[in-house]
Amino acid sequence: MITRSLIERIFSAANIERWNDHPRPIQFTELAKQSHKFIIAYVIAKYEEEYNSSEIDWLYLIEGGIFEFLHRVVVTDIKPPVFHKLMDSKEQRDKLNNWVLEKHLQGDFSFLNEDLHSRFLEYFSNGTDRIEKKILKASHYLATTWEFDFIYDWSRKLYGIEKTREEIESQINEHRDLKAVEEMLISRDLSDRKKGLYGFIAMVGQLRFQKRWAQTPRIPQTSVLGHLLFVAILSYLISMEIKACDKRKYNNFFGGLFHDLPEVLTRDIISPVKKSVEGLDELIKIYEIKALEEHIFPLVPASWKKELEYFTQDEFTNKICLKGNSVVTGISDEEMTRNYNANEWNPMDGKIIEACDKLAAFIEASQSIRLGIRSPALEEGMTNLYSRFGKSQLCGFPMGQLFDLFR
Repeated sequence: MITRSLIERIFSAANIERWNDHPRPIQFTELAKQSHKFIIAYVIAKYEEEYNSSEIDWLYLIEGGIFEFLHRVVVTDIKPPVFHKLMDSKEQRDKLNNWVLEKHLQGDFSFLNEDLHSRFLEYFSNGTDRIEKKILKASHYLATTWEFDFIYDWSRKLYGIEKTREEIESQINEHRDLKAVEEMLISRDLSDRKKGLYGFIAMVGQLRFQKRWAQTPRIPQTSVLGHLLFVAILSYLISMEIKACDKRKYNNFFGGLFHDLPEVLTRDIISPVKKSVEGLDELIKIYEIKALEEHIFPLVPASWKKELEYFTQDEFTNKICLKGNSVVTGISDEEMTRNYNANEWNPMDGKIIEACDKLAAFIEASQSIRLGIRSPALEEGMTNLYSRFGKSQLCGFPMGQLFDLFR
């Protein structure tokens, strides 16, 4: 079973500020940075798979990214230069990894159906030459570079800022052998229409500027970008619990990670507004599809369009793909488990992603109220969400119990 402490550890990254010893235009959080890193990793891995004939173990990439994220949350008080120096020494790295697992994560991992304990240790102990690790490392530095472009403009007079800039550039240049990295670095300073992949990750990065519950006082404040990763990890953990096939885990994770992608163009329109005028929700959906077609899909290879549509359209509906790639939506939970839990069907549990999306909102409201910042909007939101999902079961998983943890 997924524990409250594991969920709180993931959500705690919304409280971890980045660049807090530098002047900066907004609050940069670890949750949003890690979300951006995952989206960049998807871009690099897809490009390597398609244009460099690389074999990508996608579940290893997803779990490795989650392990790195949880590891970083635990050791957040260690400044990055010191952290990287510690990780360069095998003896110190092993000691640190064991401490992170045994003192902080082992209890949470032990309640899950799959053996994450041994996979966590194996990930940090072996396979340093694996392409998935290289992709995650490159993604880390690209996400950092994107943030630093804003920091640098505010920090030109700071002592040591040029050294920081040189170190970041050196680190990202070490990954130019990855085709997507090379292409993005080349196109980084071009006009918007010519940025291509870099334009895509730059546009997605802007989701960190969009606040959730924007008109409601709340702590911690969370961004749409950080929310995407929270939903993706919750969806992946539940996928493990229901023993989903590999492709189903992949789709549920990246479906969660991209489900709000259109909001980079439409903003986070809250449900009460969408539902206040008859037909408004449908009109927004039509606009989102048009906006994706005009502004986002042209930035990525045409061959990716179908998958991104799969993740972003009818995103809260269970779906499969028939032979010939025609999409069938509206599959029941029972059918998904009984008939379509196999890679050949390309299954995606939109209902699980929706429930995780609403659980994330429930937790955001609950944590703020627990910390003393409450409002009628937060209380009403919790009541409405619990009435919908508080007793729910999805594919045999007791989803309502996760809501009960935060009532």
